[in-house]
Amino acid sequence: MVSPKTKRNISRILPFGIIWLVSGWVFLAIEAAAIESPEYLPSTAINMDFKIFIFASLAITAVGLLVGIIELVYLDRAFAKKSFAQKMFYKIIIYALLLSLVILITFPIAASFELNTTVFDARVWEKYIQYLTSRTNVSTMLQMTVSLGLSLFYAEISENIGHGVLINFFTGKYHNPIEEKRIFMFLDMKSSTTIAEKLGHIRYFELLKEYYADISDAVIQYSGEIYQYVGDEMVVSWKYKDGVANNNCIKCFFAMKKDLGKRSNWYNKKFGLQPSFKAGLHCGDVTTGEIGVIKKDIIFAGDVLNATARIQALCNTYHVEILISADLIKDLNLSSEFQIKSLGQNELRGKEEDLELFTIL
Repeated sequence: MVSPKTKRNISRILPFGIIWLVSGWVFLAIEAAAIESPEYLPSTAINMDFKIFIFASLAITAVGLLVGIIELVYLDRAFAKKSFAQKMFYKIIIYALLLSLVILITFPIAASFELNTTVFDARVWEKYIQYLTSRTNVSTMLQMTVSLGLSLFYAEISENIGHGVLINFFTGKYHNPIEEKRIFMFLDMKSSTTIAEKLGHIRYFELLKEYYADISDAVIQYSGEIYQYVGDEMVVSWKYKDGVANNNCIKCFFAMKKDLGKRSNWYNKKFGLQPSFKAGLHCGDVTTGEIGVIKKDIIFAGDVLNATARIQALCNTYHVEILISADLIKDLNLSSEFQIKSLGQNELRGKEEDLELFTIL
């Protein structure tokens, strides 16, 4: 089976291929309209027939997918701590080399199709050398630069508002509010006020960046979505079926702990402490929809969010790291992997009925 992380990467990379393919078709249509007859076609350009059109479409899509892989799988991490100017400088160099390599490979193949010969024919390479110093080359580089710019713009927007949110905006899934059942985990850093006072605002912010980066992979691995960050608190959400499947919502919590623990020595050396967290989990129906005028967002509204926040706050009362509501735990299969303990009925502020809470030992 394909892992949730692989599915997410595929869904993020595919739009790159689509962007490059569509923009390539647009430029081909513009060129076809500008050149009234094949007799006006520059000698350095490729005369487009159906076979070459199919090859060009496949090649440009492949280039887009390659850019997506390089951008999201490698460059995102490589330049995560670089400034925007440094990112752009390095990316321009990398993509300039990549696009030059693409032209070196694809132009001779397309020329061999046009001349009905092999890529080793001297005529193919003579045409390629002429092409490098022609306006056709400038036009091709302009096309590829626009395609690259559009795909990188998509990548930046996707990174800032979240890929899932961006797709939902495009599809209009939540343009009209809908009701759905979801699982929420409110995750709060322990002793955050004391840590902030000890480190100061700047170093505390640096700690938060590292802390969130370390615990985010587990969210992807176990099919969750990061709903929002509120200071030192992170809210994670699952569609109900995804959260209960394979105990994903619980396994996510322990995977976060494990990932954070792997860097304990680094945190102690860098900040003189090891961050830890506590979490409350609950489920219920929420209304999901787009909201806002100056800035649009997709939000969840419902009593389940307030209840989850209050469940998480009770972790300090019971001196435990995780609390789970009875509403959620009844649909999980924890007995084979985890030892659970009931903490009895609890009165939550604003709730008429008491709620039984559980912890995992």
